[in-house]
Amino acid sequence: MLGRLKRIAKNLLAITWIRNAYEVFNRVFLESFGSSRILAHIYYFFSFVTFNREQAGVLRGRRDYYRNKKKHRLTHVELRRNIHRLEKGIIMLPRRDVFARDYITETIEFYAQAVEQCQVAPGTMDQSEMDWAHDVLVEYFRVNTGTAPAVDAARARFEALGYGAESTGKIPYVKKQLSDISYAQFEELAMQRRSVRWFEQKPVPRELMDQALLIGRQAPTACNRLPYEFRVFDDPEMVKTVAGLPFGSAGYAHNIPSIVVVVGKLESYFSPRDRHAIYVDSSLAAMSFMFALETLGLSSSVINWPDFEPLEAKMQKTLGLGVSDRVVMLIAVGYAHPEGLVPFSQKKELGTFRSYNRLA
Repeated sequence: MLGRLKRIAKNLLAITWIRNAYEVFNRVFLESFGSSRILAHIYYFFSFVTFNREQAGVLRGRRDYYRNKKKHRLTHVELRRNIHRLEKGIIMLPRRDVFARDYITETIEFYAQAVEQCQVAPGTMDQSEMDWAHDVLVEYFRVNTGTAPAVDAARARFEALGYGAESTGKIPYVKKQLSDISYAQFEELAMQRRSVRWFEQKPVPRELMDQALLIGRQAPTACNRLPYEFRVFDDPEMVKTVAGLPFGSAGYAHNIPSIVVVVGKLESYFSPRDRHAIYVDSSLAAMSFMFALETLGLSSSVINWPDFEPLEAKMQKTLGLGVSDRVVMLIAVGYAHPEGLVPFSQKKELGTFRSYNRLA
């Protein structure tokens, strides 16, 4: 017995020594290469695999952005972007007599392509998107009271297309305070929402899932692109396969009734400067989605998805993802087990993460 305890103590000392040595090495290494952008560039030149998947995804996404412009699609991201830019011009105070001269020609070209698709292949494009684009363009030409060659030419082409004579009213409007939900009520909802990992073994109704997703899509998104996809799995075998991939589901993956994979679509962007928008926009949508689940009696837990090549390759193969598709997170969804516990998870105090007018 004494010999066994000595061996355990010796092993623990060895583990501690290895851990300490690894930390010392890391600190020296990072202090050196993390001290300047040039040294960091040298490091990643030789360690290119670290972010290779994201780099390849950004390039493939940019390529697919331009390829998709020539294809029939359910939604046209370039049209969505420019129509939203027009909306922002319409709401400006004071509004210019003439605005959007530098991109109205391009916008009408995008619109004309969408009109052609609707005429050649009816039902292949989101009709609500077309209604919105039409209505905003009508309003744009109405409020442009000045004259400019580009705007006049765009107006003539828009009218010549003759698509969508009836307005559906999808134009900028004065915001009204419609909700009577108090801060205290919303705080109660936020406190109620906890990461649940133990669920009742009953299916999640798809109609409830869809209701929550409709709330999720209302979250803010850059230029109204909605550059994400929520892949929902509720078949038990599929759930088992997908839930078993991330490290973060270890120990409870077997009891998840439904799982959602949030996928960012890098094909929504023509510039690498926007490569992070998929993570911001899909995370905003995910949070609204999870709050909505709570109102419907459902619980959820976000499962972290690290940028780890072996897992990325497995997920890509399992879901049939393209190179420009980036998994942002997974979300377990179900009815909370009546006897299941949730961590207390003390949050940081306000003063630790809030500051006003701070410059450094």
